[in-house]
Amino acid sequence: MSATPESPSRPTVTEREARQVAEAAREQDWRKPSFAKELFLGRFRLDLIHPHPLPAGEDAERGEAFLAKLRDFCETRIDGALIDREARIPDEVVTGLKELGAFGMKIDTKYGGLGLTQVYYNKALALVGSASPAIGALLSAHQSIGVPQPLKMFGSQEQKDTFLPRCARTDISAFLLTEPDVGSDPARLATTAVPDGDTAYVLDGVKLWTTNGVVADLLVVMARVPKSEGHRGGITAFVVEADSEGITVENRNAFMGLRGLENGVTRFHRVRVPAAHRIGEEGQGLKIALTTLNTGRLSLPAMCVGAGKWCLKIAREWSAAREQWGKPVALHEAVGSKIAFIAATTFALEAVLDLSSQMADENRNDIRIEAALAKLYGSEMAWLMADELVQIRGGRGFETADSLRERGERAVPAEQILRDLRINRIFEGSTEIMHLLIAREAVDAHLSVAGDLIDPEKTLGDKARAGANAGLFYAKWLPKLVAGPGQLPGTYGEFKHGIDLSPHLRYVERAARRLARSTFYAMSRWQGRMETKQGFLGRIVDIGAELFAMSAACVRAELLRTRGENGREAYQLADAFCRQSRVRVEELFGRLWTNTDDVDRRVVKGVLSGTYTWLEQGVVDPSGDGPWIADAAPGPSSRKNRHRPIR
Repeated sequence: MSATPESPSRPTVTEREARQVAEAAREQDWRKPSFAKELFLGRFRLDLIHPHPLPAGEDAERGEAFLAKLRDFCETRIDGALIDREARIPDEVVTGLKELGAFGMKIDTKYGGLGLTQVYYNKALALVGSASPAIGALLSAHQSIGVPQPLKMFGSQEQKDTFLPRCARTDISAFLLTEPDVGSDPARLATTAVPDGDTAYVLDGVKLWTTNGVVADLLVVMARVPKSEGHRGGITAFVVEADSEGITVENRNAFMGLRGLENGVTRFHRVRVPAAHRIGEEGQGLKIALTTLNTGRLSLPAMCVGAGKWCLKIAREWSAAREQWGKPVALHEAVGSKIAFIAATTFALEAVLDLSSQMADENRNDIRIEAALAKLYGSEMAWLMADELVQIRGGRGFETADSLRERGERAVPAEQILRDLRINRIFEGSTEIMHLLIAREAVDAHLSVAGDLIDPEKTLGDKARAGANAGLFYAKWLPKLVAGPGQLPGTYGEFKHGIDLSPHLRYVERAARRLARSTFYAMSRWQGRMETKQGFLGRIVDIGAELFAMSAACVRAELLRTRGENGREAYQLADAFCRQSRVRVEELFGRLWTNTDDVDRRVVKGVLSGTYTWLEQGVVDPSGDGPWIADAAPGPSSRKNRHRPIR
């Protein structure tokens, strides 16, 4: 089949079809144990995370050596204020990072990379992200979701030999999935890759929010291959040379934060891509994207941990220096509680990140839920910590660093970190989408045995077989949710050293069983309508995130104690975090069944129908003219190419 110039229409899909596309792309099997999956099933498998896994000695030595070089580079070569002010990372900084090897941190040494573990890659991102979040995003987008990661997992040996050495030292890569009218619903993907004989594909379409796309040398592009004779079709992944004829970067987007981000709109018009540059098989693109993100998502909580550490440092120094009513503001309870929250939460976030990352390195566990929880929890909690820091700083928190400097005070960019962190609740799966993604994995065991019972398209025979399987599963599973080790006073006694963390672990065990019972009751009550109860599912996931964080915090505290690394202080922070977390968990449990979800739905319908337009009167709308969603019809570009590769 040869390429034709006709403009393809955007696929029209039903809600059910969209869900089927997403379901087909997710990993179906659980071949390895998962601590978080077990947690949602009411089984507290502490043995899967304790004793805390550790990196091999040579990995740690190599990682620490690179961190030392990177720290010197951050302190001497990176001016974060300049990057934020001018909305651009200087080319010489990018070149210096290339020379340092920072673009090849996760690439194997045989391809010219540094071969760092996930643990040390994350430590490097936290470090460089504290100097400039825009640089952290640049390096993360290049390695976590750009060309290196999907090739590492799905590429042919020829592709690895061709592209990985370039990515390790010279080339910047970007990941292109989102389109102007396609966000988290890839079933509507409109960019096409039409086969041109057996040797090439021709790409047409428009991609939005292409992080690194403005300066990229290589692109990972997701496009829809039409089904035809000899082609199974479907969403497919390609490695594309960014300077190929027909590619135009039409706009460099600007944002409230991450102002140095090289993010743009990229148009493809009859771009010829060799078939040898296709990653995997036709139709595997979305699976490749989602699988890549399973580990790639850990880069965001890494930078959230770095932000938490910086927030704690500034909160400590400022609150000790600032006096009101005769004593430092830190000693006033209203401020002190905020500092305690920042300290305890930073400890827990680092515990979640390091535990998940080390499990990813060891490859003993399936961490798809853990990584998703780390991204969800890290992005939400980091935003709260930054917001609390701004409040602690008062008017100075709202004032820019440049303004503070100009009037003779320390240039603390508190308002900038708030701006920079906000996108993490949207990047690589918004909080709302992460809730649904994690919830789907959390109820996978139930759907595996009872899914046909609530599927309206299944036959009576299918439902009968599903009923029999479900009966066997629940007959074994439900009795185990009644009692467990969390009800025995002496359980987890090895976590008692001065401060006693064992009550928190017993609480996690009891809460996990309670969470599983709540999920089972909800499925019994709502059955096929369960997927529409997004408020309920979000709270279920948030409870699981808190329980995972509590577990990680306790295990990390015990690790630090056994290694003689601030063990007593780590126990204090873990205890404080668990007490704070338990308050949040109890509130979430209460809101599972006592909430305003039904009322909210009625109000939403009223808003959409125009019932409350009278409430909008009395203001002016400063928005400009134009469509809500830009036209993304395929065709040649009429705009200047904004692509500017950094050599």
